[in-house]
Amino acid sequence: MRVVRISQLDQEPVATATPITGWTGGQVKRTRQTIIPAGGSKFFNCSIVNFGKGATTGVHVHASDQILVITSGNGFVSNEHEEHEVAVGDIVHIMAGEKHTHGATKDSYMGHITITTAAA
Repeated sequence: MRVVRISQLDQEPVATATPITGWTGGQVKRTRQTIIPAGGSKFFNCSIVNFGKGATTGVHVHASDQILVITSGNGFVSNEHEEHEVAVGDIVHIMAGEKHTHGATKDSYMGHITITTAAA
């Protein structure tokens, strides 16, 4: 068993962050705080991703389902057919192979816990 305190997790820069459409606020950034390190579980990957204002993941897919638990700020999730605003306490389920993006709004940072399978 392990207990993880979010406040004690190192924040590692994520190499890429894509600005939201129409963003004019300059460079966007995001960081990752690893909850379950590589090889730490046979079944899951888990980390916190922190988005600066206007930062997104860009469009991507996963080989497994993805669960997002919004932990701070306000943001959005979208796929090819719909977009939803999300806030603290919201939980998002994204299906394997679904093209999607998620990130912060132009006026708020956003953080979420992401959970995928270890094989993804």
